[in-house]
Amino acid sequence: MKNYKVLHIVTVSFVINHFFGKQFKYLSKKTNNDYYLGCTPSEEFFQLAEPLEYTPFAVDVTRNISPITDLKAIYKIYKFIKKNNIEIVVGHTPKGGMVSMIAAALSGVKTRIYFRHGIIYETSTGLKRFLLQNIDRLSGTLATEVVCVSNSVKAISEADHLNARSKNIVLGLGTCNGIDTENKFNPEKQDEYLIKDIRNNTKITDKDFVIGYVGRLVKDKGINELIEAWKTLREEYDHIKLLLVGPIEERDSISEESKRMIENDPRIINTGFVLNAAPYFKLMDVFVLPTYREGFPTVSLEASSMNLPVLITKATGCTESIIENKTGVFIKNNAEDIIEKIEFYIENPEMKQLHGDSGRSFVRENFEETKVWDIIHTKLGY
Repeated sequence: MKNYKVLHIVTVSFVINHFFGKQFKYLSKKTNNDYYLGCTPSEEFFQLAEPLEYTPFAVDVTRNISPITDLKAIYKIYKFIKKNNIEIVVGHTPKGGMVSMIAAALSGVKTRIYFRHGIIYETSTGLKRFLLQNIDRLSGTLATEVVCVSNSVKAISEADHLNARSKNIVLGLGTCNGIDTENKFNPEKQDEYLIKDIRNNTKITDKDFVIGYVGRLVKDKGINELIEAWKTLREEYDHIKLLLVGPIEERDSISEESKRMIENDPRIINTGFVLNAAPYFKLMDVFVLPTYREGFPTVSLEASSMNLPVLITKATGCTESIIENKTGVFIKNNAEDIIEKIEFYIENPEMKQLHGDSGRSFVRENFEETKVWDIIHTKLGY
């Protein structure tokens, strides 16, 4: 079997563990390929290179539209491809996909794979929607294969003619990478001393019912609606807490009122960014994701793998991440419905346990990372 030099391009280091984890380490044992990862430079990007076994390539790829920076990125990626004789280029997200697919096409790379992690223009309108849609269309057109992270994303890709239907691939039931169900997201293998420290720092006790969320605190994730629901729930139940694991971002910012609530309510715990969210799931009773836009919500798989029932909207990709009334329930993007569904689990602890256990079984069977990596190797050839 031929050994390849494979270059992946992402925008920010925050996604590396989610998009890849130990994928390169696993696949290199099967293939002896060399894996390179291009990303906007950060301390985390270089720190992860050795344990995850990739060669880092620093290149500024902005998430925002920035013509000058984008042109510089395309040229730098082009030169890197030529210098290192890269044979496969894999671009992730619209911006990472756009610059990498252009550079790869210009340099004559024959295998160009674009991972469509979601439909970025889904909640946009007007000129912005037109521009974002055509950036995605350009990436899909230049790619030789397009990995849609869910069947929902694949359906929209085909309806909106983002690329030829024949290019579209879905890995198993969906996802871009799967998750580590056996170790990292195994509730039986968490560091109890670390969890005890987190409990002490957050003042969360065993008697608290903890509503949990993991991810960026932005408008598109439904954080405003979650905070609105919290205002009512906190008055009705004195033993509940809201645990928000993730940073408040200015891009797609939540409301000022939500920010004030998060900052001033002693029963809301906001950790900010954490490198490893796994132990925080152990403190939660339910996981809530009132999102407006996803591709495939990996975080809901992580929550299910940690024996949590998942409350999630029917946004793109989300319908494939749970089994309704078996591993969780669907919610609407409004406070009233979120309240009703959370109260169901508060008042029915046996169903909370049953749905959590079923969720772990569902994820282990369909989304365990090595199973997904084997599909990547078989379908994509790297």
